[in-house]
Amino acid sequence: MKRLVFMGTPDFSVPILEKLMLTEYEIVLVVTQPDRPKGRKKIVTPPPVKKTAEKYEIPVLQPEKLNDEYKKILAYKPDIIITAAYGQILPKELLETPEFGCINVHASLLPELRGGAPIHYAILQGKQKTGITLMYMAEKLDAGDIIVQQSVKIAAADHVGTLHDKLSETGALLLADTLPEIFAQNITPESQDESLATFAFNIKRDQERIDWQNPHDVIYNHIRGMHPWPVAFTTYDGGQMKIWWGEMDNHTYKGSPGEIVDIVDNEAFVVVCGNQKGLRITEVQPAGKKRMTVSQYLQGSPDRIKTGIVLGD
Repeated sequence: MKRLVFMGTPDFSVPILEKLMLTEYEIVLVVTQPDRPKGRKKIVTPPPVKKTAEKYEIPVLQPEKLNDEYKKILAYKPDIIITAAYGQILPKELLETPEFGCINVHASLLPELRGGAPIHYAILQGKQKTGITLMYMAEKLDAGDIIVQQSVKIAAADHVGTLHDKLSETGALLLADTLPEIFAQNITPESQDESLATFAFNIKRDQERIDWQNPHDVIYNHIRGMHPWPVAFTTYDGGQMKIWWGEMDNHTYKGSPGEIVDIVDNEAFVVVCGNQKGLRITEVQPAGKKRMTVSQYLQGSPDRIKTGIVLGD
């Protein structure tokens, strides 16, 4: 029986680990990030993959730095190491020791969108498809040889959350289907074309801010490319307002970018964008409050949202 070490951390990794549990292979160790403080109360919380591993009574290792503890992983004598959104670069010794190598499940069609936020960037860039790549890991970021790929369509209403789930499930199925071919050595990997490489580095705080000078379709992609995390925001009334959801409005409006030009049935407000088209905002989170519909916000604060107000700096 082949011995697998699985390395992953967030929710994306969980369906992949659970699918591996249904295969004929033995998962001898799960490696994940250390427990971290979460939320406003900074409660130390284990990563989702750790919770799953413990449910199946699989040994768990949580090194702060792999370079300090990689020998503990090799002590389990893995035939293959599989990673999925683990969160650290693997040292050369880990890459080279397993007989069948180290395989990564990456959420893009490489060489597009290398890096830690490929799902966000696929939507931010308005792509109509993305996918899963299984690749042999290399020392360079997401640059290893491609084993197999599978495309996934991006619907116009998809956001990071829905696309995340589609890709995670696709990755789990693709990996389970491909592992027998890897072990049978029936795979002919293909090198990536470096000239086509693009990058999807982790989202920074300033990227969450909406620029109302952009066209309405770009801003719509921005909102769904930040939903449900980390969430797009704009400035309003001396503070910040998170914009959880909105819809494109293809009417042409007079007004400055960021200006509220209409209140629609007390359920949404329309903001003018840089191309003079509108964005109909339906869910918000004012500073210091919980996420709510615009209807709920208007009921509680009927005088706060009016036409003529300009959002943004």
